[in-house]
Amino acid sequence: MVLSSMTGFARSHGASGPYTFEWELKSVNAKGLDLRLRLPPGWDELEAFAKKRAAEVLSRGTIYASLNVKRANALSTVRVNEDVLASIVRVAATLTGKIDAVAPSVDGLLAIKGVIEVVEPENDEVEDKAAKDAAAAAFDRALAQLLDMRRREGAALGQILEQRMDEIEQLAKKAEAAPGRKPDAVKARLAEQIAALLETSDRFDPDRLNQEALLIAAKADVREELDRIASHVAQARDMIAKGGPVGRRLDFLAQEFNREVNTCCSKSNDIELTNTGLEMKNVVEQFREQVQNLE
Repeated sequence: MVLSSMTGFARSHGASGPYTFEWELKSVNAKGLDLRLRLPPGWDELEAFAKKRAAEVLSRGTIYASLNVKRANALSTVRVNEDVLASIVRVAATLTGKIDAVAPSVDGLLAIKGVIEVVEPENDEVEDKAAKDAAAAAFDRALAQLLDMRRREGAALGQILEQRMDEIEQLAKKAEAAPGRKPDAVKARLAEQIAALLETSDRFDPDRLNQEALLIAAKADVREELDRIASHVAQARDMIAKGGPVGRRLDFLAQEFNREVNTCCSKSNDIELTNTGLEMKNVVEQFREQVQNLE
């Protein structure tokens, strides 16, 4: 499987009988899968089909899908409602002898609501069913295009994520080789600290100080964090290589990366190691931002 982005766009056209139609699909980031449809009146039965098909091939993203339908040779006709017009004429005749008013004109009568009716052409059930079936097929085509675009973007994101993993790995090696982590350097720093303490008081127990120094050295060691970072890099590369909907798992891994890097920085008592940790933190944030776009 390949990685897939959550963003994409697709459009498909179709025609059946007197109908022409166009689907437009747009996909954006989301925590889950949400298909939002906009269908013309009378085409609501396509909603269940579209949601089922989208759920079969997508796992995350908000999908905005709109269907625009036009019907050729579907001219509306205008007719006069004879019953309403007759009733109005009778009322006008009754009022003629009672009030001083001008006799109603033809255009005045036709302007009264209900006298003129616009009649829409009757639908053909066979034509309508064929058109809806064709529109469903067009939705499948648009969905396939959307999936293809999301996968192309996912492949590009995969390359970027691999680069971020390379950078994290290189920075971890740099942290591993930091001069301040070497035993001699740690020993020298501790010796200076102990000497400073002994100068301030003669009540310190040298053996106790030695134990405390060893404890401080153990707490300042980032060996465990660097090992976990190496493990996270291996896991991330494995997920990227396998592909599929791994966005949530990579997002969780990005949080773990950040936790380990923060611990490295907090433990560090060497300026070079601290700077390397801050560089790594920046790369981890870039990794996390890209992961947010993955399905």
